[in-house]
Amino acid sequence: MAPARKTPRLTLADFKPETLRGVAGFVRIGQTHRGQWWLLDADNRPFFSCGVTQVRPAARPGQGSTADLAAPAEPLIEAAETPDFATATLRRLRAWHVNTLGAGAAPELLERGMHYTASVDFARQVPAATIKLGGALLPDVFDPRWLEACDQAAAESCGLQRNREHLIGYFTDYELGWAQPHAEALFAQVNLAPKNTPRLERPSLLQLCLSLEPAFSAYHAAWEFTLAPHAGDLAALARAWEIPLPNKEALRQLTLADTPLLSAGYLADNDRFSREFARSYFTTCAAAIRRYDPHHLILGCAFGGPPGAAVLAECSYPHVDVLSANDYHDTLFERIETYAQAASMPVLLGEFSWVSDYFTKRPQAGEPRGWTTLERMLGKGRAALERAFTHPALVGYAWHRWRDQSGDAAPLGHGLVHVDDREAIEHTELLSDLNSHAERLRRATSP
Repeated sequence: MAPARKTPRLTLADFKPETLRGVAGFVRIGQTHRGQWWLLDADNRPFFSCGVTQVRPAARPGQGSTADLAAPAEPLIEAAETPDFATATLRRLRAWHVNTLGAGAAPELLERGMHYTASVDFARQVPAATIKLGGALLPDVFDPRWLEACDQAAAESCGLQRNREHLIGYFTDYELGWAQPHAEALFAQVNLAPKNTPRLERPSLLQLCLSLEPAFSAYHAAWEFTLAPHAGDLAALARAWEIPLPNKEALRQLTLADTPLLSAGYLADNDRFSREFARSYFTTCAAAIRRYDPHHLILGCAFGGPPGAAVLAECSYPHVDVLSANDYHDTLFERIETYAQAASMPVLLGEFSWVSDYFTKRPQAGEPRGWTTLERMLGKGRAALERAFTHPALVGYAWHRWRDQSGDAAPLGHGLVHVDDREAIEHTELLSDLNSHAERLRRATSP
C-alpha cells in the first residue's frame, strides 16, 4: 500500500503579492493563489495562530488586577505558583501547541519566542467623551479631545513595540457596542434565549446620538447630519421618519423610554450616519497606530457579535488589516462566513470557548443517546473548531481564557488552569490535539 501523500508546506511563492499586508521582517498577512489567508512570520513562514487570552499570574490580596477592561478581575488564590511564572507558563503553552499569547498577556511573557497580540483601548481614553447610552459603548469620534487622546494612547502603547518581531498587531478596542438595528446583544454570545423568544429591538446609533446631552460633540454632529437634507426643518424630518416630532426633546424621551425608530426613512439615515461614524473611528485609530508603529498589523476592534452591514463596510483595508471578532457559538464556521462575506477580509477570532450554552445545552444533531454535558461540549467543540479551521478567511483563534474565574466549577470552567494552578485537562487535552493539526487540516482543505 502506497504511503499517504504529505500536504506540502506553503512558501512565500504561494501567495499573491498584491494581497500581502504588513512590513517585511515583521508579521504579515497574505492570501494564497488558491484563496486562503495566512499569517506570515518575520521569516516569511506561514502560520495559523493558536492563542490563549489573559495569560498572567493571578492577582494577590492587596495587588490590583492587571486585567484589561474587557475582562473580569483575576481570582485571588492562596496556592503558591511557580517562582518563574513565565518559563513554566510558556512551557505549558507550547506543550498544548499554543503559538500565540492573546490579549491581556503578562509583560514578562512577551518577546520570549512566542507571537502575541496587543490592545490599545482607544474607546475609553476620554471618559467624558465615551457614549454609554442604550446599547452603545463607543468613543465620541467627533470630539477633538478624543482625537488628541488617540495620539497619546498610540504613542504610549505602540511606540514602545514598533520593532518587536513577535508582535502580530493591535486590537484597537474590545467588544464595543455599535447599537445597530437587528444587531445581536452581547448576552446572546454565550446564553441561549428561550425558544421562540423574539429579538428585542432597541434605539440604534443615530437615535442615541441625537438623544445625548448637548455637551457631546456627537449630539451636534448627529443633528447637523440629520437636518441638513431637510433644510433644518424638524417637521420635514418628522414626515420622513413617520413620527411625531414637535421638538428635539420629544426624540430624547422616546430614546429614554427605549422606544426604537424603525421607519424606512430613519433606518436609511441611520445606515448612512453609522457608516460615517465607523469610518471616523477606524481611520482615526489606524492613523494614530501607524504614526508610531508602521510595522505591525491592525486587527480591528474585536466585535462581540456581527455589528451590522454599515459598520462592517468600514472595517476594511487599508485602515484595518484583519477583521477580529469574539465568538462562542457552535455555528462558528457560519459566523466566520458572515464576517468574511460582509467585509471581504481575513478574520481572526480574538476569543473562543466551548463553555457556552450553545455547546452545553443545545444538543448536536445525531448525538449519541445519554451524552453527558461534558461529552456534548467537547464533541461539539471539536466539530466546530475543526470545521472553522477549514474556512479560507480564518487566520487564527484564541481560547478565552488562561485561568478559571471565581465561581467557575470544573469541568465547565473557562480557564485552561484552575484557580489552584492545576491543569484543566478537560479542555487542554482536546485543545492540544486540535492545535497540533490545525495547519495540516487547513493545507489539506485548501481550495
